[in-house]
Amino acid sequence: MDTRLGIWAAAIAALQLAVIPPLFAQSGDPLAVGRKMLIEDNPGELWIDQGQALFYEKRGPKKVSLEQCDFGMGPGKLEGAAARLPRYFADTDRVEDLETRLLTCMTRLQGFDRNELVKTAISAPASKGSDIEALALFITSRSNGMKVNVSLNHQKEYEMYKAGEYLFYRRSGQTDFGCVQCHGEPGKRIRLQDLVHMTSKAGTQEVSSTWPAYRGSHYVVRTMQWRLNDCVWQMRLPDLKYATEYSIALTTFLNRQGNDAVIQVPGFKR
Repeated sequence: MDTRLGIWAAAIAALQLAVIPPLFAQSGDPLAVGRKMLIEDNPGELWIDQGQALFYEKRGPKKVSLEQCDFGMGPGKLEGAAARLPRYFADTDRVEDLETRLLTCMTRLQGFDRNELVKTAISAPASKGSDIEALALFITSRSNGMKVNVSLNHQKEYEMYKAGEYLFYRRSGQTDFGCVQCHGEPGKRIRLQDLVHMTSKAGTQEVSSTWPAYRGSHYVVRTMQWRLNDCVWQMRLPDLKYATEYSIALTTFLNRQGNDAVIQVPGFKR
């Protein structure tokens, strides 16, 4: 029995050395290999096809597609559009992130009721996902390989950025908690979940380039609006309403800090 166990142990050790790339083997992170494997076979890819079909389908009370929606590069032009969001839009006179802009187009062009869209924008775990989640992933995927390039040229863009910076560092609520307490230092972890160091350039670049992402524990694609909502909940603050200035401000701050990151979605999150 002992001999057989010894043979098995030696075989497993040899196999691990054979398949683990040197970078990961020497990183000291025991979870790195598993993360790499999950990214290479990401179920979130299925939501890209779903979002593409929804984008071109004639839907809503007006029975039109989203091909005339302007995400900042001109009607229907998606390449590079998500890389520049959030940004100021003259037609709404406000700064909008991707999901807020989708709400604008789906209500104005297709005739959907905004309140109804908001109710279903964040899907339940282990579901087929929401239309907005799939659309957000498809549109962002058209910027894959491009660099994040959020501008602060308009005064309202700058003001939104500064509001997001303030919110990131502000401590509030019954637990006197803020984003920076989890994400202000390297090497922090909650259980097996690494916490991104967002006061570093590399950390904010990881955030700005990997959402929307497939969340393995939910079996569904999640967006930045969901991520921020979940963080606010964990800080024991009042529920974050979907597509509000609070979430747009934080996204503007984080994406601007993450400029020059190369977009590659869907990301994979635990």
